[in-house]
Amino acid sequence: MKSIQYKTLFASLIVALLVVGCNNDDDSYNNESIDFSGTYTQQDQMGRPAINTVFVSSTSKDNFNVTTPSTMGASFQSAFQSKLLALNSGYTTNALGLDAATFTTVLATDVLNVSTTGTTTFFDGNPANTLSGRALADDVIDVELLLIFGGPNGTDNSGLTSDNVNANDKTFLASFPYLASPW
Repeated sequence: MKSIQYKTLFASLIVALLVVGCNNDDDSYNNESIDFSGTYTQQDQMGRPAINTVFVSSTSKDNFNVTTPSTMGASFQSAFQSKLLALNSGYTTNALGLDAATFTTVLATDVLNVSTTGTTTFFDGNPANTLSGRALADDVIDVELLLIFGGPNGTDNSGLTSDNVNANDKTFLASFPYLASPW
């Protein structure tokens, strides 16, 4: 009986020490004064993978990165079209049916669109759904290569339409946060 009382006393002491030692970090954070004064600037623009990297020249990077999306098309479309035609001189239309001017207008506005009422996909073959968002497993680099080099049917330049990385190295989770676990 005495042994049980000592064990209970010891367990109560451990619980008390843990409770006293706990700290509610949220309370102390909320009491701090946070200074948001000053000038903040956008430093990078990367709505779609590889678009900024491939289509924006090194001399235009800083300007592109701070341009608001609503003016990107007008500011960068012609440079994007020149780059597209330099990469694929035989470009006529792509698998979406977009000619060079139309396609590069879409690319120059480097934002990730999201459909809140329909299909959300980077590319499923249906032009109405394309670039309407993306799932983690969407192979965005292959889609971009296909749209740049694949021609009207997506079958031209087969050696240039895939990076040959066909899946993530780890399976994505079925629930939040959805990302694959680290190594």
